[in-house]
Amino acid sequence: TRSRICLQTLDKLREFCSDAERPCSRSQADAFPGNQSVDLERCCDFVEGSIERSSTHRSQDTSQKEETCYGLNQFSTLRNSYEDLQDTSDVNVLKPLPKTIYTPLELQFLEMKKQYKDAILCVECGYKYRFFGEDAEIAARELNIFCHQNHNFMTASIPTHRLFVHVRRLVAKGHKVGVVKQMETAALKAVGENKSSLFARKLTALYTKSTIIGEDILFDLHNPVDVEEITADVCDNYLLCICENKTSLHEKKKGDVVIGIVAVQPTTGEVVFDSFEDSASRLELESRVLCLQPVEILLPSDLSHQSERLINNITSVRYRMANIHFEYSKAFQLVTDFYGNQVLDTTGSQKLSIILNLDKPVICSLATVITYLKDFNLEKILYNPSTFKQLSCEAEYMKINATTMKNLEILQNQTDMKTKGSLFWVLDHTKTSFGRRRLKKWVTQPLLKPSEINARLDAVSEVLLSESSVFGQIQNHLCKMPDIERGICSIYHKKSSTQEFYLIVSILSHVETEIEALVPAIRSQVKSPLLQKILLEIPELLCPVKCYLKILNEEASKTGDKTELLKDLTDFPIIRKRKDEMQDIRSQIQLHLQEITKAVSRFHSPFIIENYRHLNQVREQLVLDCNAEWLRFLDHFSEHHHSVSKAVGHLATVDCIFSLAKVAKQGDYCRPVVQEKKREIVIKNGRHPVIDVLLGEHEQYVPNSTKLSGDNERVMIITGPNMGGKSSYIKQVALITVMAQIGSYVPAEESAVGIVDGIFTRMGAADNIYKGRSSFMEELTDTAEIIRKATPRSLVILDELGRGTSTHDGIAIAYATLEHFIRDVGSLTLFVTHYPPVCELEKAYPERVGNYHMAFMVNEEEKGEEDPEFITFLYQITRGVAARSYGLNVAKLADVPEEILKTAARKSKELEGLDFNVLSTMTPRSFS
Repeated sequence: TRSRICLQTLDKLREFCSDAERPCSRSQADAFPGNQSVDLERCCDFVEGSIERSSTHRSQDTSQKEETCYGLNQFSTLRNSYEDLQDTSDVNVLKPLPKTIYTPLELQFLEMKKQYKDAILCVECGYKYRFFGEDAEIAARELNIFCHQNHNFMTASIPTHRLFVHVRRLVAKGHKVGVVKQMETAALKAVGENKSSLFARKLTALYTKSTIIGEDILFDLHNPVDVEEITADVCDNYLLCICENKTSLHEKKKGDVVIGIVAVQPTTGEVVFDSFEDSASRLELESRVLCLQPVEILLPSDLSHQSERLINNITSVRYRMANIHFEYSKAFQLVTDFYGNQVLDTTGSQKLSIILNLDKPVICSLATVITYLKDFNLEKILYNPSTFKQLSCEAEYMKINATTMKNLEILQNQTDMKTKGSLFWVLDHTKTSFGRRRLKKWVTQPLLKPSEINARLDAVSEVLLSESSVFGQIQNHLCKMPDIERGICSIYHKKSSTQEFYLIVSILSHVETEIEALVPAIRSQVKSPLLQKILLEIPELLCPVKCYLKILNEEASKTGDKTELLKDLTDFPIIRKRKDEMQDIRSQIQLHLQEITKAVSRFHSPFIIENYRHLNQVREQLVLDCNAEWLRFLDHFSEHHHSVSKAVGHLATVDCIFSLAKVAKQGDYCRPVVQEKKREIVIKNGRHPVIDVLLGEHEQYVPNSTKLSGDNERVMIITGPNMGGKSSYIKQVALITVMAQIGSYVPAEESAVGIVDGIFTRMGAADNIYKGRSSFMEELTDTAEIIRKATPRSLVILDELGRGTSTHDGIAIAYATLEHFIRDVGSLTLFVTHYPPVCELEKAYPERVGNYHMAFMVNEEEKGEEDPEFITFLYQITRGVAARSYGLNVAKLADVPEEILKTAARKSKELEGLDFNVLSTMTPRSFS
C-alpha cells in the first residue's frame, strides 16, 4: 500500500509541475532514476520558486529566503517512502544515491570558500554578517558568540554595525578574515533579470595583521566604548618576505647563504629592503627580524634548515608561498610587467631602473610581496620605488646585531619581553602613534654622521632651554592627533570611510592653519636649523588639503551619507543627473496627489505605485553612483599623498624631538659631545638609563666614570664579586653611547663620544635550543661573529667569556680572544672575567689595557673559619684586580643550607692554596 501511495503521489506531482516553464537552475535533489529524477527536481524548483516569488525583497529578509532548501523539507517524507521501494519485487526502481542538498546561500558560500580556503569569511545577510561551517566554530570560540546547526552547516552571526570589532579581534588572534558583501540592492534587483534568484555577493576585503586597513575595520574615535573594545594596535605591523640564494656561495662553508628581504607596512606605506650574506648562525637575519618585529612573514615552501629553525621560534603569522614565486626568472618578469605597465615615460623608466638594480634575492622577495598584496588590493604602495629604503646601511647607521639588541634590552626587556624596562621605554614620551614609530627607528638605527647627530641635539637643546611659546602650542596640537599616518594611507588605498576622511583632512587643515599662523614666530624665535626647516615646510606641504575640506558636507561625512556628501556637484555630473531624476519623480507624485486628494484618502493608485518603485530604483542607483564617485574623489586626493605624507613625517620628527627633550629634563642629564675623528668614550659619573628610572627617587643608582681612548687605554678588564654590578656597568656604557648617537641627552655629568660604527656584545649564559646550540656553543658562535665584524671604531663588550667549559680551556679561550682584540682589532673593549690569569694582559700591554674591579667591603666580624664572608657591595668601578669572586656570598643570599655553605667555605680555603696548574688538572674525584 505504501508503495502504491508513493507512486501515485509522484504521478500527481508530475502532472502538477508539467506546465512549469521556468528552466531548472537548482542543484539536484537525491538522484532518482530516469525521468522520475528530472520530474522531482522540477517539482522542487516549482515549490521553491513559489516561495521566492512570495517573499519580500527587503534586504533583511534575504537570508531567510536564500536558505530555502532544495526540497529537503518538502519532500523528506516522500523520499523516505520512496526508499522503501527497493524492497518490493513488483517495482524495478534503484536506491537513490546519497547526496547533500544545499541551500542557494550555502552553495554560494562554498563557491567563495574554494577561492579563499585560508580565510574566515563573514557573509553579509541583510542586517547581520554570518559565519558558516568551521568558520562559525572558530568565530564562536574566538569571539565568544553562539554557534548552532542550521541546515548543513554550523552557523554564527554578528550585527553589521559591530563588524569592525569582531574583524579586529579575529585578526589580532592571527586569522585571515574575508568580508563578503551583498552587491545588489532590493529595488534594483526587483527590476533585474535575476529578480527571483538570491542576492549576488562578492568578497570585498581581506584582512590580516599586516593589512588591517579599510572601511570595515574603522571605528568611531569619539566613542570610548568602541575604542576600549579593540586591542591597541602594535607600534608597527610589517609584512616581511624572506628569500634565500643558496647557489651564490658554493665556496663558502656549509650553511652560509645570501638572503634578500622586503618588508612593507601597507597601513603606513613604508617599504624597506636588504640583502646580506649570513652564516649558519643566521645572526644577520635574526638582527633584521628583531629590528622589524614583523607580524606576518612570507616564506618559500622550502627554506634552509638554519633559517627554518630561526623562523619557527618567531611567533608571527607565517604564510608559505609556492617556490615558483621565488624563482628569479619568474620574479624578474613579474616586476618588469608590474612597473612597465605603469605610465611609459621618463619616470616609469627610472622606477624600473631602480628595481632592476636591486640584488636578485630582493627582487624575488619583492615579486612575492606584489603577488601577495594583490589579493588585498594593496599593491599600490609598491608603485614608487624611489621611496624604498635599505634597512641596514653601513654608511648611515650604527650596527646593532640581534645579540646586542637583546643583551642591551633596546626594544624589550629580557624578563617578559615587554617594552617596559627597555631603552625605548625610557626614551618614549611621544604623543602620537606615528611619532612613536619614528622614535623606534631612531632607537634601532643610531646615526653615524656627526652633523646629523648634532642637528638633533641642537633641536633637543632648543626645546629644552627655549622660552618661546611656539613649542608649547605645537605640542598641544600633537596631543590631540589620531594616527593620521595610517589615515592618509587608508585614503591612498581608497579604503577610507567618509568619517575617517573628514577627520583626517580636517585635522591636517587645522594643523596647516595653526602652523601657518606661527610662521613669523618660527622664523624669528626658532634657532635650530632642523626644527625651523621642517616647521616651515609643513604649511606648504599641507596647502592642497583645505580645498577638499570645503567640498564636503560635515554632517553627511560624519553619518556616512555619500548621497549628501558633496556641497558642489559641478565636477560630479552623474550624481547631479540622478538627483534631478529623483526630483522629477517627486514633482510628478506631488502633482498627482493634488489631483486625487479631495476625492479619496489612503489610496495607492497605479501611478503612485509605479513612480514610487521608480523612485526607489533611482535612489539606490544614486547610492551606487555616489560610491563610485567617492572612490574617484579619493583617487584625486591621492595625487597629493607624497607631500601630505612628508608633512606627517615632519610632525613625527617634531614629536620625537619633544620626547627626547622630556628625557633631557630628567635630573643630571647632559648633552654629549659627539666627535668624528676621535676614537673615545668618555663618561663622567654616568648611570644606567633604565635602572635609574626604575629605581626612582627612593633609591639612587651609584654613578661610575669611564675613559676609553683609541690612542691610549682602550681596554678595561673588569673583575669583582658576583652581583657587584659589573654587567650593569658595561651595559650602561653601551646604552649611553647608543643614546648619544641617537641625538639624545645622556644620564651623566659629562660625556664625549667618538663615532662608534657598531656595538657588539657577548653576555649571559643561555642555550639556544631552537638553533640546536648549547650554552658554550652559543657563547663561541657570538664571539666568532664579533671577531669577524668588529673594527677599530667598534665598542666590544664580552662578559665572562669561557665560563661554559673547563677552567683551563675557558681561561685559554678568554685570554687568546682578548689579546686578539688588543693587538689585532684595536676596538674599544670592556672585558668582564672571573679568571685572574686574564688580568696578566695589563702587563703585556700596559698602554692599552687597564685592570678594574667593582669595589666592595668584606665584613669579618662574628665570622668563624668555616663561615662564608659577608660582602657589602659599593658598586663603584675601581683600579686594580679583585683576587676573588666571593661566590659563597651569593650562595648565602640565595638561602643555600648552612651545612653546605660551611663545607664549601672549608673547601674554598683548601683550593686557594693550590697552584693553578695543579687545580686545572684535578678531576671531580680529587675533591672528594
